[in-house]
Amino acid sequence: MKDSESGNRLGSYLHARRELVSPAQAGIVAGGNRRVPGLRREEVALLAGISPDYYLRLERGRDTNPSPQVLESLARVLQLDDIERAYLLGLTATRVRAPRRARPERVPARVHELLAHLQIPAFVEGRAFDVLASNPMALALSPRLSPGHNRLRSLLLDPEEQAFHQDWTKATADFVAALRTTIGDDTDDPRFVELVGELALSSQRFRTLWARHDVRRLDGGTATVHHPVVGELRLHRDKLPVDDVILVVYYPDKDSDSDEKLQLLAALSQTDALGTTPDGPADAPRPKTP
Repeated sequence: MKDSESGNRLGSYLHARRELVSPAQAGIVAGGNRRVPGLRREEVALLAGISPDYYLRLERGRDTNPSPQVLESLARVLQLDDIERAYLLGLTATRVRAPRRARPERVPARVHELLAHLQIPAFVEGRAFDVLASNPMALALSPRLSPGHNRLRSLLLDPEEQAFHQDWTKATADFVAALRTTIGDDTDDPRFVELVGELALSSQRFRTLWARHDVRRLDGGTATVHHPVVGELRLHRDKLPVDDVILVVYYPDKDSDSDEKLQLLAALSQTDALGTTPDGPADAPRPKTP
């Protein structure tokens, strides 16, 4: 994370968000010769009912403790949703914290047992989307769900993972926004610093999305993916917190086309694991058709 962003998170957020609100969205008649995307500083100040000089101080980090009323006004002008508004309000919260040390994320033994019993794709991820554990169905769905992979890194840098998602553009936007939400004010967390630094150097898509300062949660939802063997799958996703980690499960609608394909995938993965086919050993000669 850039030093300027870490030291002036409120100002960076305000700057990024006002660039995303057009004059028309704000009810302003745009004149010619606009040299900035979105709203000008003085327009935000006018609509929020504060002085342009005070807003300039906020954006440049000269005032880091605005009142809740000012922040609420800015949230309204910048058209923030509930999650974005809560994030904005949290940017001014001050608390003294000791320097953070890297702490390994551990999967409870009972979760390993649960993974072994689940017959749907399931895996455990950490706060930075690191895959910590997974069951055979998760690996059958995608080899990038094996422990040691990072889901966001795979999504941004692995061509196979990019082809896997029907709407890669939306998926990347959701993941990056969720990462910023998860980081919150833990900007000195070593794992977050490492991941953000790596992706900022290696992915233009990440740099573009990170500069937007989008925030949102990535909990339940539905995604369509393209599996190289069974084809298109429409799967629901749920995220269940367990201690300090997250259990993620994917499942289809019962008796749907995706349900049938997932059952086929389970049979194929079991066949591969046993080295057999439904008619016997994989290397045995198949009976001739009369």
